[in-house]
Amino acid sequence: MTLVLDIVHETRYDYAATVSLAHHLAHLQPLDDAHQQVLAYELDVDPAPAQHRDSRDALGNAQRHFSLLQPHERLRVRAGSRVRVRPRFAGLQPELSPAWDDVAERLRYVARAPFRPEVEFAMPSPYVPRLEVLRDYAAPSLPAGRPVAEAALELMHRVHADFAYDSDSTEVDTPLAQVVEHRRGVCQDFAHLMIGALRMWGLPARYVSGYLLTHAPEGGGLMLGADASHAWVQVWCPGAPGVPATGPGAGWLDLDPTNDLVPGAGHVRLAVGRDYTDVTPLRGVIRGGGGSHTLSVAVRTRAAGAGPRVASVNPQES
Repeated sequence: MTLVLDIVHETRYDYAATVSLAHHLAHLQPLDDAHQQVLAYELDVDPAPAQHRDSRDALGNAQRHFSLLQPHERLRVRAGSRVRVRPRFAGLQPELSPAWDDVAERLRYVARAPFRPEVEFAMPSPYVPRLEVLRDYAAPSLPAGRPVAEAALELMHRVHADFAYDSDSTEVDTPLAQVVEHRRGVCQDFAHLMIGALRMWGLPARYVSGYLLTHAPEGGGLMLGADASHAWVQVWCPGAPGVPATGPGAGWLDLDPTNDLVPGAGHVRLAVGRDYTDVTPLRGVIRGGGGSHTLSVAVRTRAAGAGPRVASVNPQES
């Protein structure tokens, strides 16, 4: 099933005092590859920036730097995208993927061996520290010799079953150890948790930011975290049947622990990184502002031609 989706992501800051200078970085343009084509994209900033620069980071994510040199008391950033999406994993055969321990062993450090870029995603990162409790949590899913995609799928099922989705339970910077202890969180937390559990066993895992439809197009079920910025996981599964072997994202299998499924045409990938810090939709530094501000975010995701659906959400991944 191929879908064309329209997405509007609007962020507004209202400052307590005038901001005299601001520099911002936005990751708001969806990825473009063989399975996801960006048909249209526009970023509108009010007040208009004095200067801006478009580029791509080391992982190929589109990003825009922009600067506001005039005094302002509010900032509105509106990203509009039209994206054609088709499923990437329709032919997935997890039982035929390589053994997880073989995958991890290939990435172990060997003096003078060629550098493997996937190793970066087996290491700790700012929001995903090494936690022994995550090693213990993942252990039942990782018996010796088990196919890596099969193991990752079972781990995803367990995260979904063991942790409650609660939009009021955490903030953007809630420590991962607290999420594990309280067994509740949001999409960002579940992605970080699953990434951390896999990394503790030497398996590369990446964070994906993006969007999804309210109802799964493959089955129509209600999706947790819909109509908001969403987050899920990519697991390194080289050679797994049904996982793209060429092009951007080759070898990476997407898994959504919040909704306990393999993402299909209803998921739009925005950016990938080690964790949330690499792909924050909008961040920056300002001079002034009075030390506080009000942040509001609204996201609309709909099939092209469908009626509008708008939701206001908390200022974090859902």
